[in-house]
Amino acid sequence: MQRYLIESPHTAENCDQAIRDLHAAGYLHHFEWGCKDNDHTGWAIVEAESAEHARQIVPWYLREKARIVRLVKFGPADKTHHKNG
Repeated sequence: MQRYLIESPHTAENCDQAIRDLHAAGYLHHFEWGCKDNDHTGWAIVEAESAEHARQIVPWYLREKARIVRLVKFGPADKTHHKNG
């Protein structure tokens, strides 16, 4: 399993629905929100098999705009941090 950051923007009109749908899917507790500061975005760090599996967490009507980023940790000895892989 890999760790991924999910960034899921939505409109003010989609806000309540997005929260309800993530709650129904069992992922609401993973997300933090900027909505109260008028930044209608949810962020979560999840474990998933792939970026596509992480994207499936996002409600279908928000997936196209969601950004999924694989997270890794580096130590002092890591010299190839700039390479993909």
